[in-house]
Amino acid sequence: MTVVVVADDAAAAAAAAQQQEELPPGHGQTVCVTGAAGYIASWLVKLLLERGYTVKGTVRNPDDPKNAHLKALDGADERLVLCKADLLDYDSIHAALDGCHGVFHTASPVTDDPEQMVEPAVRGTEYVIKAAAEAGTVRRVVFTSSIGAVTMDPNRGPDVVVDESCWSDLEFCKKTKNWYCYGKAVAEQEACKAAEERGVDLVVVNPVLVVGPLLQPTVNASAVHILKYLDGSAKKYANAVQAYVDVRDVADAHVRVFEAPEASGRYLCAERVLHREDVVHILGKLFPEYPVPTRCSDEENPRKQPYKMSNKKLQDLGLHFIPVSDSLYETVKSLQEKGHLPVLSKEIPEELNGVPA
Repeated sequence: MTVVVVADDAAAAAAAAQQQEELPPGHGQTVCVTGAAGYIASWLVKLLLERGYTVKGTVRNPDDPKNAHLKALDGADERLVLCKADLLDYDSIHAALDGCHGVFHTASPVTDDPEQMVEPAVRGTEYVIKAAAEAGTVRRVVFTSSIGAVTMDPNRGPDVVVDESCWSDLEFCKKTKNWYCYGKAVAEQEACKAAEERGVDLVVVNPVLVVGPLLQPTVNASAVHILKYLDGSAKKYANAVQAYVDVRDVADAHVRVFEAPEASGRYLCAERVLHREDVVHILGKLFPEYPVPTRCSDEENPRKQPYKMSNKKLQDLGLHFIPVSDSLYETVKSLQEKGHLPVLSKEIPEELNGVPA
């Protein structure tokens, strides 16, 4: 006699739903991160692995010792594949994106040399969009642009709130030879155009100056911005303003805009705007043992006022930004731990959030 057991459909569905809830968000999904060994990208790879994704990271040489920090991440042995690729080699980009469900295009030159900045940034971005479209599996591309594509506009009024609708003036960038901002703006515009033409779902993150702890062994450009105020190389601070954000929040922003079905367009990623005097004041309070400058290089002109900036779109996705004082503290501690800054004192401030900007 054959006994037929009929499963309770409702119970089976509930069990399947519970199992799905217990799985990490990225379970079963493969994503590509271009320029995986970079400052932002390293934290992004770390977060993606923690969330259960399989990550294909593009690097120039997978065997280079500078990629060791990626291979040491939790989950890397099982779910991280480093792919040799060059932004200007379409075949290598196409191979890296094969089988991916998502792409995080973070790789970009950081230079004011127009030949090294503009063409690689633009052509590399076009290659990524083309490869994503041809892969047939990619549901969304997240492109790492920059505040440089947003704020370089001499005609913006002082009361204008900088938001996702703002764009840098390309002619002004060329006139002032700011090829980094020019390249980022053009690359973002071309990415949007190419994505629309090829039917690729593209979301853009525009980080400001990124600070916070380093995963990679080398000092990146934004870390140098902080290091110079501690190692004695900067005797004075500039009469200038700058927006800051923590690198962990930038990584978080990338994952949020990838995972949120409703995400679209651009997302400004900034904690707050500070004058350089505010920055050195925070550093001086946290680390008084270092020769932090106390004088401005421009004592004739009025103190420049911080502009207003909106980060509402990312807050609406649930991102709670790390206070800049915490980020600066952890930047310095990281520089010390990696041997880029001598440890002159082991005292730890009692209250980081209590340091006024």
